[in-house]
Parts: sequence; structure tokens; C-alpha cells
Amino acid sequence: MKWEFPIVGWILVFMTPLAYGQSSPSERMPINPTSAPGLAEQLNMCSTPALVPITKQTLIASTPGSIKVLADKANIVTNETGRFDGNVQIISPNANIFANSATIINDGERVIATGDVRFVNPNLQVRSSEIALDTQRAEFAMDAAAYQLTALSGRGEAEGITLSSAKGVVLDEVSFTTCPLGNNDWRIQASEINLGQAGNLGQAYNTRIYVKDVPVFYLPYFAFPVTSARQSGLLFPKLSSSSENGIDYTQPYYWNIAPNYDATIAPRLLTNRGLMLDTEFRYLSELSQGQIRLEFLPNDDEAEGEKRYFVRIQNVTQLSDNWFLNIDFNQISDGNYIVDFGSDFFNRADTYVQQNASLTYQSERLDVTLRVADFTIIGEQANNYRAVPELQLSYHLPLHQNWQFDINSELAHFTNTNQALASASRFHIAPQITFNSVASHYQVDAELGAMTTFYKQQGSDNNTQLAEEKTRNLGRARIFGAMFFERPQTITGVDSVVTLEPQVQYLYTSYADQSDIGLYDSAPLLNNVQGLFRGQEFSGLDRIVDNNQLTVALTSRFLDANSQERASINIGQIFYFDDSKVLAIERSNQRSSLAAEFDFRLSNRWFFDSQLQLASQTDKVERTSITLAYRKDSNSLIQLSQRYIRNLANETINQVGFSATWPINEHWQWAGRWYRDSELNRTIESYFGLEYESCCWALRVVGYRHLANRYAFGQTQTNAAEFDSGVALQFRFKGLSSARRQDNMLRNGMFGYRQSYAIN
Repeated sequence: MKWEFPIVGWILVFMTPLAYGQSSPSERMPINPTSAPGLAEQLNMCSTPALVPITKQTLIASTPGSIKVLADKANIVTNETGRFDGNVQIISPNANIFANSATIINDGERVIATGDVRFVNPNLQVRSSEIALDTQRAEFAMDAAAYQLTALSGRGEAEGITLSSAKGVVLDEVSFTTCPLGNNDWRIQASEINLGQAGNLGQAYNTRIYVKDVPVFYLPYFAFPVTSARQSGLLFPKLSSSSENGIDYTQPYYWNIAPNYDATIAPRLLTNRGLMLDTEFRYLSELSQGQIRLEFLPNDDEAEGEKRYFVRIQNVTQLSDNWFLNIDFNQISDGNYIVDFGSDFFNRADTYVQQNASLTYQSERLDVTLRVADFTIIGEQANNYRAVPELQLSYHLPLHQNWQFDINSELAHFTNTNQALASASRFHIAPQITFNSVASHYQVDAELGAMTTFYKQQGSDNNTQLAEEKTRNLGRARIFGAMFFERPQTITGVDSVVTLEPQVQYLYTSYADQSDIGLYDSAPLLNNVQGLFRGQEFSGLDRIVDNNQLTVALTSRFLDANSQERASINIGQIFYFDDSKVLAIERSNQRSSLAAEFDFRLSNRWFFDSQLQLASQTDKVERTSITLAYRKDSNSLIQLSQRYIRNLANETINQVGFSATWPINEHWQWAGRWYRDSELNRTIESYFGLEYESCCWALRVVGYRHLANRYAFGQTQTNAAEFDSGVALQFRFKGLSSARRQDNMLRNGMFGYRQSYAIN
């Protein structure tokens, strides 16, 4: 039996008229616990159980435009007043109230629910002894309440909670924390918290922040997020200390300008250098996305008041279906900037920062790119060329079945800040016909092409060896073949296989004298096994080596029953039929260095890999890289590594290293790394860190000492005896802090897996 009452409505909570009636207990179907955003995400080991336990069943929907009241008993005193007892459930499309009893007074002007009252809506869950609704004042009040936010894993207690259309959600004498139930590692205690007036922000007044019940901070006003939406506000600071910068404190402020624009403004105080400003602006539109970054220190006390700065502009714009504009511009004030201040985009080992802008057309057969390529050399070296501008065009025409015709061309102009060096214009075109056939048991590639390059070199009066004009014509032929054999093996278990993959390539490149051509974008390349098939000994186009050679390699892989590679061995070598005139090398033994690679998955936790190059003439090791790693899981690993290069820029590199990370217990983890230069008999890098992480807060502390790699003013070589040392600290309350713009210690190697040095 049902009764209808004309009710103005519960303005804030339900915004609908009310209908109520009587039902048996079997009619009541509690709502699905995953219907409220954020509840499903809370069902994990660090989350608090739902304040209002709800079984996983589907709710009987209320009639559109009404609210349904279910109870074991209903007593209608008049047509305007009713009392409900026993398992009362007030159902609406937006929220639910559960209580032992409820009274509706004056045609719904007031509703009072008592006895273990529970309120649930998509954003909030509350348990209280009494809930009172006043539809005339559009208020919803609860006394002595415990509450839980569902969009954010936050909870707390309050002497009173009031919901109204005018003030939103107001909590008086309230506590707030994102720690799970039974854990109060930190909490906010406030005289009032307002969750409605500031959009996505909660506002707290007369706020005391407690850590382990100890007051550590007071704020008369404090704002914090109550949803996952982006919003303006202070981010957690970053604090560190180093021998060069002194105490280093950064306080970021995030500005949510618009849904597609935002900015981060981060004043940074370095006690030894001064006050620095770090700003970042990001944008997103239908056609473009990008960011603008500016870091500026007007007076560096450690550098005689010099201005220090870093500028980064990145943009990607799709002008149409086929046209794209890309900008990647980076500029630093000096070669020591990255060393002194660090960078989110470059590391201490980088030798330059680039400035590129390109306009690209892409279609199925034609690719055209117009690029302006410049860069700033770290160390103030002036013997590197800029391509301003550079035009590249590639055309691809499929022919019959496996055949294709390609044309690759390039037009570039190279300049140098060193006026004593020549500038040049270069045009290169390379038509070729290629054949490709691939099957499960073989692969065949072949190509036949020609290369014509025209140079016009200016400023050659300073270098009489350079030709003012030069045309270079070369021919090139290549054929590559590989076979794939496999057979059963039992070393890695039942149903396992071992493969044998021989690879052979013949390469012929004709000779042309190139001694009167400058080096504008070419440098020697290092080889590994796959690099032996490259057929190029230099990057760029200024040096194309004459070749008449056969490359042979053999690969074998051990695969288990799940096709997972348990081991692999790669060995390769080049056999020369002629000496190289371009390199002016007499190859007395007609063989290149032997290159080898070994990778072994010794078990599910032990890994070993190694790369080796052995000189064929002297049988001496030219380069090696060895890594032995034990990996229990993503948080537990140990790695030993070694690398050796006999001659790299006239120096011998011989380094060994150790890196590890391991949990101490459920909350504590340590990590460290150590690298030593065996050639100079000294430690070149050491790093140690500790992290504590609970469900609601985290603390990371690291200490480090490494080579400074700092340039003296006007010098192109670093001081090999100067070291930097320091400590860094990160602290954050989970649920309140943002990881954005923080120097991530995981990324810097504290807890991340550090790959071994590569030798190619």
C-alpha cells in the first residue's frame, strides 16, 4: 500500500518530490557498491572499508520524479505526516538514507531519521545518530557523524555536518585524513571544513596538521582537493642540499587556467646562488599541443652575478591531414647550467641541447620535411655545424610484388660560429631499387642504387684542402640473406626449441675521393653485431666508405615451451676483399673485429648479458660490457656491471658498478649505486637512498657524490678532479600532494632498474 504527499522536494540532496510506502524486507535491494565513483578503487589493502557496507545487488529504481521510502512498518498519522520503523530505506536516483526509523512532518517540510543512520551518495558516505532535513531552508544536518569521501580516499569525524544549497557541505570541529581506518599517521584538525563553495577544493579554517598525534603546523586557512580534477593550488615542496648550491628549496604553485591551459610557477631558493624562478606553461587545442618552460636566475652569486637561464619550447601542430609543424627549441645560458641546476629533460652526460623546427608533409608515397637544425654545444666548443635549413624528400613507389623503387634526397646548408671554418651547401640524391621477401624460415633483402652528392664550400681560403665545388658519384649494391632453423631441445624444459639463424650480407660501394670535402654532419660509428650489417662507418653523408665485403653472423636462441627466450648468442664479423681507400687502411688480415653478444636468463630471477669486440689483428679486447643481475620482483634487484673501451676519444674507459634496491620490510626500502673507474683508481659516483611509504604518506631521503663535469670558463674540457655531493628530501601526504614537477628519485635511479652501459 502506498501514500502520495505533495512535497516541495529535498532541494540539495534529491531535487525531486517524494513518494513513500511499505514493503517486505525481501523487496529491499541495496545499491551496487561500485556505482559510486572511487569506491571500486578503494577496495585494496591500503583502503578503508566502505563506511556503509552494501551488498553487490542492483537497486530497485525509484519512479522518475519521486522518492521511494521502504520500511518494515509504516504509520500514516495524517495525509501530511508519516512514521516509518524497521529497516527504513529512503531511495532516490542520487542518494540513499538507511535508518532504524524516520518521520516525515508537514507534508515533507521536515524529515528526521534516527537510529544508526547512514547516508550514501556518489560523493559522500556518512554514519550518524540522527539526520534532519529541512526542505524550506534547503538544509540537511547530521550530528556526531563519521564521514568518508568516495571520489578521494578521505575520511574523518565531525561534531556536525550540514549540507545546503547555499554553503555546500560544511563540517564543524572536524578531522580529515586519507589514511585507512585504524591508521592516523597524519590528520588535519579544523574548526570548519567546507567542501562545496570552492568547486573542486575543500577549504579548512583554523587548521592544525598532526603527524602521529603531534601538531607540526598551523594554518588559519588551508585548501585541498576533493576530486581528481585539476585545480589551482600549492604543490608539495622539494628540499635538498649540495656542496655547490647550498640548501635548495623549491615551492611549486599549480595554476589551472582553463581545461586546455595550465601553468606551474615554482620559485626556487638556492642559498649559495640566489632566488630562481621556474615556470612552465602547457596548452592543448584541436590542432596543437605543447609546452613553454623558462628557468631564470638573474644573479648567480657563485658565478660573479652572471645571469643563468634555460628555455624550452615544444610544439606539435597538425595543420591538415598531411601537414605537420614540430618545434623543439632548447637554450641554456652556459655549459654548466645542467650540472649546476639539473634538468627534467637533459642529463649531465649530454654534450649539446638542440633547436629544431620542421614542417613535414606525409602521404602514402611522398614524405617531405623542411627543417632548421641548430644546437648549443655544452662546453663552448665551436667546431660543430648547424643545418640551416635542411630539406629532405623521400618518394616510394611499389613495383611488382616484392619490388620497390625509392628516391631519397636532401638539400642542406651548413654554417659554423667559428669564422675560420668553411660553410657549405650540400645536395644529395639516392635512387634505388629494393627487393624484400620474408617467410617463416627465411629472409632476403637486396638493393641496387646510386648516390650523387654536390658540395659548394665557402670560406675554403682558410683550408686549401677543401674544393670550392665538388660532385661525388657512388654506386652501391647489397644483398642480405638469413635462414631460420629450429629443433627440439630439453635444456630449458619440455617442448622447448633451439634456433640457428645464419645471416650473410654482401656489400659493394664504389670509391670516390672525399679528402677535399669537409665534415659537416659525419662522425665515426661504433659497432655491435647488428651494426656490422649497417655498411656505414660514419653517420651523415660526408664520408661514404668504399666497400667490397662480406658480413657473416650466426645467432642461436633457446626458447622454452612458452616461447620465452632463455638464452641467445650472437657472433659476427666482416671479411674485406679490398683495402679501404677512403679510410686509407691496409687490411692485412682482411677481417674486422669480432663482435659477440651473449644473453642468458639463468633462472626466473638471474640474468646475464655481455657484449664483446675482439681485435682480429692483435686479439686484444677493444670493448666489453658485462652485466649480472638478480631480480626478485620490481622492487628487489641487484646488478653488477662492467664496461671497457680501449680507445674512446684517446682515453681508456674501464669502469665497474654496483646498483641495488631492496625492501627492508613492508614500509621501508633502500637503494644505492656505486661506480668506480679502475683506470684512475677512484670512485666516480655513489648514491644511497632510503624510502618509507605507508598507505597515506611517503618519505624519501638520498645522499650522493659524483663527478661534477663542470667546465671552467672559456674551456672545453671538464675538471676531472671536481666532485659534487649533497642530500635530497621528499615528503608527501598521499591524497593531498601531486607528483607533478617533483624531482622523482625513482627516475634518478634510487629505485629504478639501471640498465648496463651499452657499447654501441
